[in-house]
Amino acid sequence: MPATTLIVPFALPPAPMAPDLVRAMQAPALAALLSRHAAQSFHPFEADSRVLPHEAWAAHALGLAGAPAGADAGAPVAAAVMAGHGMAPTAGHWFLVHPVAIHVGSHLQMSDPRQLQLSEAEARTLFESVLPLFTDDGHELVYADPHTWFLRADAWAGLDTASPDAASGDNLHAWMPRGDAARAFRRLQNEVQMLWFAHPLNAARQARGQAPINSFWLWGGADAARRPAPASLATAAVPDWLARLAAPERRAATPAQLRAGDVVVLGEALAAGLAEDWAPWLDAMARLEQDWFAPLLAAQRAGTVGEVTLVLTHRDGWLTTQTSKLAQYRFWRAVNLNNLLT
Repeated sequence: MPATTLIVPFALPPAPMAPDLVRAMQAPALAALLSRHAAQSFHPFEADSRVLPHEAWAAHALGLAGAPAGADAGAPVAAAVMAGHGMAPTAGHWFLVHPVAIHVGSHLQMSDPRQLQLSEAEARTLFESVLPLFTDDGHELVYADPHTWFLRADAWAGLDTASPDAASGDNLHAWMPRGDAARAFRRLQNEVQMLWFAHPLNAARQARGQAPINSFWLWGGADAARRPAPASLATAAVPDWLARLAAPERRAATPAQLRAGDVVVLGEALAAGLAEDWAPWLDAMARLEQDWFAPLLAAQRAGTVGEVTLVLTHRDGWLTTQTSKLAQYRFWRAVNLNNLLT
């Protein structure tokens, strides 16, 4: 029977903070799953990768990219996300486009797109305002929802881009698209930024205390033919682009829905982990304990769930733990969270 795999982004605390965070956690079910295992290993992630470990894992599980730890780790997901929006591109090279807020301090930094509070009317207005800039360049820009648009740019197929979460909290200079088409991208981005900088919609947003939408983020480039291999992907509390890779009925998964062979991505701790905001992170881990780890442990002990592989990640790698009903009988292994101290 194939294992059920749970990928939990940012459930692995970063090494400098791990001792304090582990002491503060109350997660006996997670401790049992991690302590009484059949196999366990830590996998460092390439520091210069332009996606995060869980993003590479999801793309790999769907057959869209190579092994998560490989040199070609990436997330060419745009065409698959379009399909999740009910769109079916038949040709061309497509990218995900997100309207974003970039602010200038000691360096350029992007606000978390999840916090933008961008309405349908605002997004439509911004989209229509820049549409001629894209079409005049020979590109096709398609609206999906306020936070997600798609761009067909066949000449940019070799562009090396980064996911918005990979770039989160860092100097954006290092995360901008690279390659032969980078200059053309920057020119178009500058034109969009100048138009939106003077747009009355942004003046109104700032008057309400909201961040101005002053740029766009481009990533996830993929040919239209690159579609997911059949896979039992399920998600819960993940960014919308990732949820769109799962079937509609599996985008708010619960432990009761688990099937052998499922790959489940649980994003409860993602935003707090990215922001290094540890009080909300501890709250998120408590919710995962209650909603997922405790029911999963009970189901495994009852024999209704077979082998489980837990993949807990942070920016620099992931911890893989394989456990089973038989492994839970290894009573001589102390139950604690020390395995989080990687």
